[in-house]
Amino acid sequence: MPRILPVEIKAGISFELTVEHAAYPAPDWTLRLLLRGPGSIDLTSVDAGTVHRLSATAAVSSGWLPGEYAYSLRASRGAEVVELESGAVPVRPDLAAAAPGADQRVHARKVLAAIEAVIEGRATLDQERYRIGERELYRTPIADLLKLRSHYRAELARETAAVQGYSGLLGREVQVRC
Repeated sequence: MPRILPVEIKAGISFELTVEHAAYPAPDWTLRLLLRGPGSIDLTSVDAGTVHRLSATAAVSSGWLPGEYAYSLRASRGAEVVELESGAVPVRPDLAAAAPGADQRVHARKVLAAIEAVIEGRATLDQERYRIGERELYRTPIADLLKLRSHYRAELARETAAVQGYSGLLGREVQVRC
């Protein structure tokens, strides 16, 4: 079943989610989106025929705290409650509220840049370890830095693909035996 909730939510931007679910049609059922993380966000659907509409204005979403949230999308009718989807979703900060000079890069991009800076700085150093008096300095081996760089490059590629709406399966060869 395809994911109902978007892969990320942005604070300070109008939020609108339209859900049509044959098993839980509006107005017989009501949808509720619960987000728990740095803050607590609850949205209740309004019916538009047999379709559910969950929304929040930009003014409302600008108060949402950024961070990683657990979510549960639930359908209810009277005392009956069914969970349609659950998982995690990041709420990105409101760009309009960002201070000048604030680093807006995602975690993977920040770490990747730091690893690459260490690799560049190490290009002219040939010692992994040395001692001066009672102090000793160990440097991360280049092979370990290259593994970390590969890991964060892959993580950044996954995050970028997810934001662009790719499933991660595109481009992967699947072999089928008949």
